[in-house]
Amino acid sequence: MRGKILTIGLIAMLVLAVSASWAQTASSKKALPATYNDPNKDKAMALRPPAGSKVAIIVFEDLECPDCSRAAPLLQEVSKAQKVPLVRHDFPLPMHPWSFDAAVFARYFDTKSKKLGDGWREYVFSHQPSISAENLTQTAQEYAKANNLALPFLLDPGGRLAEKVKADFRLGQKIGIQHTPTIFVVSDKKKGDPFVEVVDRSRLTSMVDDMKKSAE
Repeated sequence: MRGKILTIGLIAMLVLAVSASWAQTASSKKALPATYNDPNKDKAMALRPPAGSKVAIIVFEDLECPDCSRAAPLLQEVSKAQKVPLVRHDFPLPMHPWSFDAAVFARYFDTKSKKLGDGWREYVFSHQPSISAENLTQTAQEYAKANNLALPFLLDPGGRLAEKVKADFRLGQKIGIQHTPTIFVVSDKKKGDPFVEVVDRSRLTSMVDDMKKSAE
């Protein structure tokens, strides 16, 4: 009799253990881990037009990327023609030896004026074939001199400008940027499609038009 009771007790314990294991498995299927990041949610939060704008063009670019240099004139042209802001994010690829430092220079010129910062980026794109890691600083000095500006001896002593470039890169990684340039047309609407990635650049103007209409 005692052996029978022990057997029944062991069976009950096994049933409870299996039930607990099943419940834990079912629960894990319903809830994603706390570390999970929904890329679409990340994009929706990050890809927003500047305050006061309903629609914008956003680009993640690398100043050493030849394709970025080819895309830059089109982005500027459509931005001006459509009267929508162009928001630029730095995404210097590790394979490019001077792109990160060029982005830090851009951040320095941004502190003087947006016009100077954007001008530096366009200057780099147009002189890209002749720029190297060895002459980048000289190139920046020439650009600064042409704009009646002298570069400081220590451009970024506290690393604040470099951190801004890194923050842009982290943002790009978070939303899944894998190549440059990656271009989006975005709006401030809450529902529907608040952003769309530009694959066919020849359609950029019509994409901006469509986004304007949907944002009304």
